[in-house]
Formats: sequence, C-alpha cells, structure tokens
Amino acid sequence: MKNAFQNLIKENKENKTLIPFFLLLVTIPFPFAVNNIALGIFIISAIINFKKHQGSVTKLLVLPIILYLLMVVSCIWSIDKNESFKALSKEIPLLLIPVFFMLKKPFTKNQKKSIIEFYSHSMVLLAIFFLVRAVVRYFISNDSRVFFYHGEDYVDYGLVPKLLNAIHVSVFVAVAFFYFFSKEKKSFLDKAFALILFGFLLLLSSKNIVITVVLLVLIYIFFFSKSGYRMRLRNIIVLGLIVALGLSIGKIKQRFEVEFSSNTKRSLSADVVNGIPQGVHYVSIKEAWTNKTFTPNDYFPGTAFRVYQLRIFKEFLSENNIFFTGFGLNASYPMIYNKAVFYNLYMGNDGYHDKNFHNQYIQIFAELGVFGFLIIIIMLIYNIKNAIMSKDFVFFAFAFLMISLFLTESFLWRQRGVVFFTAFYCLFNSGYLHIKEPKQNA
Repeated sequence: MKNAFQNLIKENKENKTLIPFFLLLVTIPFPFAVNNIALGIFIISAIINFKKHQGSVTKLLVLPIILYLLMVVSCIWSIDKNESFKALSKEIPLLLIPVFFMLKKPFTKNQKKSIIEFYSHSMVLLAIFFLVRAVVRYFISNDSRVFFYHGEDYVDYGLVPKLLNAIHVSVFVAVAFFYFFSKEKKSFLDKAFALILFGFLLLLSSKNIVITVVLLVLIYIFFFSKSGYRMRLRNIIVLGLIVALGLSIGKIKQRFEVEFSSNTKRSLSADVVNGIPQGVHYVSIKEAWTNKTFTPNDYFPGTAFRVYQLRIFKEFLSENNIFFTGFGLNASYPMIYNKAVFYNLYMGNDGYHDKNFHNQYIQIFAELGVFGFLIIIIMLIYNIKNAIMSKDFVFFAFAFLMISLFLTESFLWRQRGVVFFTAFYCLFNSGYLHIKEPKQNA
C-alpha cells in the first residue's frame, strides 16, 4: 500500500486529475452521495487542468455520450415520461465522465498502472472489511448466511448489504483480482491478495462471475502467461478436450435435454425472488419459454426467469412498434407488469412484476431501440479489440467481464454499474492506445 500510494502521489504531480479519478473509482461501493462528490471533484480538476492542456476528442469516448443523448431524446416518445426523466440523472455519468475525460490531460501508461494498482489494493481492503464483518456477525448470530451473497429485504444477513448487490461487488473485485493474478513477478503479498480476492468472489456466490473468472484464469494461463512449456501444455489439454468431447457427445446432449426440461431450483444465474418457501413448483427453461400461463406458486430459477424475459421481449417486438425507438428510457416496467398479469406470475412482495430484464442487451433494445443496442455492441467490440491489441490482461478481463455480465444483469441501469463501466471504459480506451508515449532519453 505504501509503494502504491507513493506511485500515485508521484504520478499525480504530472497529471493533477489522477487522484480525483482514482477517488471516483474507489468510492463506487460507497454511498451514492460520496461517489457523486468524487465525480464532482474529478470534473472540477478536469476543468482546471483544461486551462493548462488543450483537450482532444477520442472517438471511442464519444460513443457513451451519444448513448446518453439517445436516452435524452427517448423521453420524447417514452410511454412513461416521468420515469424516463427521473432516470436521466442516474445515467448522467455516461455524459460527464467521457466529456471531462477528454478535456483533461491524457493519462500515460504508468499513470494508468498506478490507478489500477491502488484501486486493486483498495478492493483488498474492501474484501477484508466485509470478511471481518462477517466473522463478527457470525459470532453474534451464529448464522452462516453472513458469509454468503448479499442481505435480503426481510433480513440483513449476507456478506455484503443488498444495496451493494453481491453480483456487482463481484465485478468490482474481479478486476482487482486480475491485477494481482496477472503480475509477472508476484511477491508473497501479491499472491496473498489474489487469494483473498478469489476467496471473497467465491463467497459472494455469483455463479456467472465465478465461471467467467475461472475461464479468464485459463485464458491467461494458456494465452497470456509467459510461463515455460505453455504451448505444449495447451496443445495437450486442447487435444484431451476434443477427445473427451467426441467420446461423450451423446451424454452431453442427453444431459442438456434433462436440464432444459426438468424442474430444478439449480441455476447458472442468481434467483430474482428471495425467500422462496418450501413446496413450490420450480419452472424449467422449457416451461419458461412455452407455458401459456403460470400460477403464483411457480418460482423461476435465475436462468429460467431470464429465458422468460427474453420471451416477453420477443413478444414486445411483435406486438409494439418499438424496433427503432423502444419504449423510452426506464419505461419498460409498465409493459413488464402487464405481462406478469397476463401470465399470472407471482406478484407478491419482491414479485416478478417489478423486475427489469436482467439482461443489458435486451434492456437497452426494449427501451432505446436498435440504435441503442448497436451503440453498446460497438462499444463492447472496440473494448475487447483494444484489450487484445494492448496485451493488457486487466483490460482484457474487464472487457470480457462486461460482455458476460450484460447477459445476466442490466448493469448500466444501476448507478454504481454505469459509473464503473464508463470510468473503466474511458480509462482503458484512451491515452496510450491512441497517443504515442514520448521517447525516453537514453
């Protein structure tokens, strides 16, 4: 921490917006007011810095600005103008962060490294805080729920508060984990911090993020790591997987059919309704897509519910003229409610009627139309392309995590989510990727 802090102070002397931007990142898990203050500090520092340095336009940073402007325009045709106008303030980081990021002096490669380094250390402190908190709460309550996921509406137990959301915290922590994991020369503390963060990820119990992190670990080992015998080991494993797949293709097909049509509470993604009582009927993926009606006793595991949401989105497209415009920013909720009534879903406390799509791609298409969908797809494509070109694995991990997360969460429709994505998107997709570093004197 001491070395990271010294590097941060040193680099901040060269660019006065470095510490303000770091504060913006590190306060994302804090209460919204604290993060808003950090955003204000960053904006002020960028304005002051602009007087000393002429800003420059980076085309990739224009994309989130265009997305926000589309949100503003969608208020004109929104079916729920009140909700659309209210949501604009929550989404404003899409406008403010890239605008003032382009006004300030670009970060150099070393400055970016210092920001990621200190951010990663701050996530270690966050993980340790919640782990210690869980231990203390366990001794008080003797309830093991304090070690897992997040709290619920009816009980405060959980590793992190429900307001923080365990899935979102998993993403914040995963980026930090890959900073320590991908370091070529790891100290004992680096290994310890990576272990702490990985253990914390497992306890947060976000299956999608854990699977994505494990996949990224394998990608790093086989494609990014400079360890010896990598090519030989990779070829052996690939060959083994091909042979195993060929021998078990029939069993794989049979297993898929069972999972698709069976009624089970097990799911790849988190449930969306809490406090499920005993004796309920768990909806299968097949039922979620084909049933003509449901009953209030039908409960959707996470994956099945997301299939149901995809189903009603398909119906929205065919029943409403929303392909080009969408319903308007944050205006899909009345339509989702109507579908819940039509299909007779459970509509009690924390029911299915007030849930968003839990899929960023569908959410943005339903509310902003095909143009909003294309903007986010273009952003993600350039994000992963630049990550590969930069050979920066932390950047690659962030880009890969966002593609995966957007399949199960409407991440940008949450204030912490939009700040996290926009800030890291701007950090990684500007500066040394587009501006050549000055040559060092021999």
